Amino acid sequence: MDDKQRRRELGDFLKTRRARLSPNNVGLPEGTRRRTPGLRREELAGLANVGLTWYTWLEQGRDIQVSAQVIESIARALQLSPDERTHLFALARCEIPAAPYLLEETVSPALQDILDSLGTSPALIRGRRLDVLAWNQAACAVFLDYASMPPDERNSLWIMFTNPAIRQMLGDWEGHAQRLLAKFRAMCDRYAGDYRFTQLVEKLHAVSPEFCQWWQKHDVQGRSAGCKEYEHPAVGQLLLNHTTLQVSHNPELEVVVYTPLPDSDTLRKLQQLRDLHRLEKFLLKS
Repeated sequence: MDDKQRRRELGDFLKTRRARLSPNNVGLPEGTRRRTPGLRREELAGLANVGLTWYTWLEQGRDIQVSAQVIESIARALQLSPDERTHLFALARCEIPAAPYLLEETVSPALQDILDSLGTSPALIRGRRLDVLAWNQAACAVFLDYASMPPDERNSLWIMFTNPAIRQMLGDWEGHAQRLLAKFRAMCDRYAGDYRFTQLVEKLHAVSPEFCQWWQKHDVQGRSAGCKEYEHPAVGQLLLNHTTLQVSHNPELEVVVYTPLPDSDTLRKLQQLRDLHRLEKFLLKS
């Protein structure tokens, strides 16, 4: 849509969200009879702590500058859902900040089924702090037995910097570790003030000289894709493409999938590792 149409859509969206709120919803008296449903403009502007004239222009689709802070105030006053908040920021052409109400990091049975359906391709689901929340058996066969790890150590950044087996397996460990750290740094800045990020940073400072050195660089990076080379102690070289996907209904979750590089023998080796893992589990149970 062109800019004029976008501003008109923004105004219409604000009007419809305002119309669904009654004074009782926001702790205001009903007052005199209202000609139209919902809050008055002056009531909404007061709740959002923005000027009435400015807010009126916004609903009218005027060509005015909008800050993310003001849009956030309006979103709170309108009691928008996470999806509505995202839509409002998109219409206002503002970069969306971290949600003040963080979604719970839970993995649905349907998402777990997707992981399990990937066969020999290792796959993980990670949260905003790079905590490993779910995995399939292929990931356990290739990387680590996540189920046997303490929950507070089940974190991709912690594993990268403290697990010697992963360091030995991963070709160009330094490059991959720095890129993962840059991704974490971007999320850490996005959720500034979240004590769980601070705790992880302090723990890694205490155990990893590389983390201490690279943390000072302040490098940042978003989601990435590419190829990783592993030297697995059981089957030798593995060439894996890794792709990161966002969960639409909870965008703070990401699905990381590793697939064998075409024209390599990695698929056969992944099948071998799957069979070895099944055998180990059988022997442990017997």
